[in-house]
Amino acid sequence: MAAESTPSLESETLGKWTTFTILCLAVVLSFSTWFSATAIAPDLSRAWGLSPAAAAWLTNGVQIGFVLGALLASLFNLPDLIRMNRLMAGSSALAAVSNGLLLLEPGPAWAVLCRVMTGFALAGVYPSALKLVSTWFVQGRGLAFAGVIGAITAGSSMPHLFRGVMAGVAWQQVVILSSAAAFGSMLIFLVCVREGPFPYGKAVFDPRQIGRVLRDRNVALVNIGYLGHMWELYAMWAWLLAYITAAFEAGSYGTAAQASLLTFAAVAIGVAGCLAGGILSDRIGRTATTAGMMIVSGTCALLIGFVFEGPPWLLVLLVIIWGVTIIGDSAQFSAAVTELADRNYIGTALSLQMGMGFALTIAMIWILPRLAQVLGGWQWTFSILAIGPFVGAAAMLRLRRLPAAAKLADGRR
Repeated sequence: MAAESTPSLESETLGKWTTFTILCLAVVLSFSTWFSATAIAPDLSRAWGLSPAAAAWLTNGVQIGFVLGALLASLFNLPDLIRMNRLMAGSSALAAVSNGLLLLEPGPAWAVLCRVMTGFALAGVYPSALKLVSTWFVQGRGLAFAGVIGAITAGSSMPHLFRGVMAGVAWQQVVILSSAAAFGSMLIFLVCVREGPFPYGKAVFDPRQIGRVLRDRNVALVNIGYLGHMWELYAMWAWLLAYITAAFEAGSYGTAAQASLLTFAAVAIGVAGCLAGGILSDRIGRTATTAGMMIVSGTCALLIGFVFEGPPWLLVLLVIIWGVTIIGDSAQFSAAVTELADRNYIGTALSLQMGMGFALTIAMIWILPRLAQVLGGWQWTFSILAIGPFVGAAAMLRLRRLPAAAKLADGRR
């Protein structure tokens, strides 16, 4: 009897939900390096004499590196050539090292190069994690994708938590903690994560298929929705700390540490948004969920300027609602592409979507501090972010009226 129960116990222990949980934990730890320099940008700006525009490249470097890494990984189909857990482990180690090089205080130019390498490394984690989790989930894949995106969201918020709870401590401690977390993720990926029993078909990026993807009206509408989402997301994440810090100063309430903690809360609460988005998308449909989330987040972008000087409780409430809705729809755009695109070019469609989206974030992160200078401060700067989600919501509602939308979420559109 004991021998017969062993396989059952092993299956339960190493089943899909256990693997899913372990994978998400490792993703959280690895992605703590994404915004490590962004969280300490005020400290680096003072230490290195950086302007807000120059400091933007500490974040944009990661975006650029990620785009390059994601396209390279797709072009050479690395997740099929290297075991995914090993690819993620090696990528996490590279992210830890390149992030840790900031401790050498290399100066602005070399620091940006370190950030590019960090983003390049994390491109080996993000798509691979989505693909690996799909080998465990045939049904409920939308929710599983949302969980991975939630883990990325939680990891991205961690440096703000580190800075918030260590007020008065040197910025180097944030870098040390985020690099240590990435090394921890390397070990978890290598030792505790394995592929599931349902291999996912090869998703190869083929530049010759780009034209076919762009001519697919249904996929194009999904991509417009995704671009509207990305127009807003990373610019908000990158500059929310600057906005909250300026708001606290204008309203004469709050400290730098509290600004970091509120930024952490706003980004981290997106985990709940991702899970809610996954559940809602499977129950009421992808287009309804994504359009609804973008309408709410776009409205928050328009309203945030009105609470700049308080009252504090209203500012906190609006920032939290924005944090939930701005990321809650993210995973569903990828899920929609896998449901609508021709199976022969799903890999190209997903790579193109990701490449276009993250390329757009580079422009928006670069634009916002310059717009803040033109407007004389951060109060109304975020208003421009509302354009993206409103356009994206219109595209998804247009898709909802087309016959092809019946392919989404088992007919739930």
